[in-house]
Amino acid sequence: MAATTTEQDPFYLRYYTGHQGMHGHEFLEFEYSQGRLRYANNSNYRNDSLIRKEMWIGPLLIDELKRIVKESEITKEDDSQWPRKNIVGKQELEIRLGNEHISFETAKIGSLNDVQDSQDPDGLRVFYYLIQDLKCLIFSLISLHFKIKPIQ
Repeated sequence: MAATTTEQDPFYLRYYTGHQGMHGHEFLEFEYSQGRLRYANNSNYRNDSLIRKEMWIGPLLIDELKRIVKESEITKEDDSQWPRKNIVGKQELEIRLGNEHISFETAKIGSLNDVQDSQDPDGLRVFYYLIQDLKCLIFSLISLHFKIKPIQ
């Protein structure tokens, strides 16, 4: 893969998971666009506060994000049979890659049992594992670049 020119590249990635609960609006979100990776985590549990981090990433990491998305084959999936958002919360995934633009919304997935019990276990499994891979990469980047320690 050739290195990416971020100014001209339409690659976009956004993931959100959250819910409204007794602690207010709690969510986790990350978004990549034009070289910038943004992360936000809001948990009001035990009076935690909103964590926001932003970093610029290079062409090799951008290519790796694209590779993860392409190899997952998520663009072949359809969320019409996936569980709808509910009181437990929702997840959203939006990706623009080349000429493809996809947007998914589903209920929070607690475990692989939720995936297996759905009407489209194969498609939801692709979504589930892609999200796990992306979260692992993003959390690793954040821990490399920032020290996040809760105030005690």
